Formats: sequence, structure tokens, C-alpha cells
Amino acid sequence: MQTLSVREMRNQLGKLDELLDQEQEIIVTRHNIPLARILPVRGKKKRPDHKALRNSLPFQDMASEVLQRMDRDER
Repeated sequence: MQTLSVREMRNQLGKLDELLDQEQEIIVTRHNIPLARILPVRGKKKRPDHKALRNSLPFQDMASEVLQRMDRDER
């Protein structure tokens, strides 16, 4: 974590991405009072593959249409 004053922040604005890569968090102060915290944006979560999801599910002994028909008949 690095602490920068507003003036220092303005001077190093062009290198903000480099600072965030190194420090992962920057605190901006005004008169030694914390004003803001700058954090890098997290990347998007990786979406699972549909085939991998289907393969992870347990195998059904009955077809889904049979289960649906049984459920409807019970009502």
C-alpha cells in the first residue's frame, strides 16, 4: 500500500497503472487525512463450460420427460 498526497497523485497520474501493479492499493491524502483508496478492478469471473457442468452432474436413470409426466400426474 502506498500513500500519496493529492499533488503527488496529479504528478504521477500517467504512471497510475504501474503503481497499482506494484502496490495493489493506493491511499490518496489531503493534509495527511485519507481521502480516497484506489484499487485495481478485478477481472471477470471465468464462466464454466456447459459440457463440463453436464459431465459433473450425476447420471439420471429416468429420462426427464418421464419425471415431468410423473410429477404432473401426481398433482
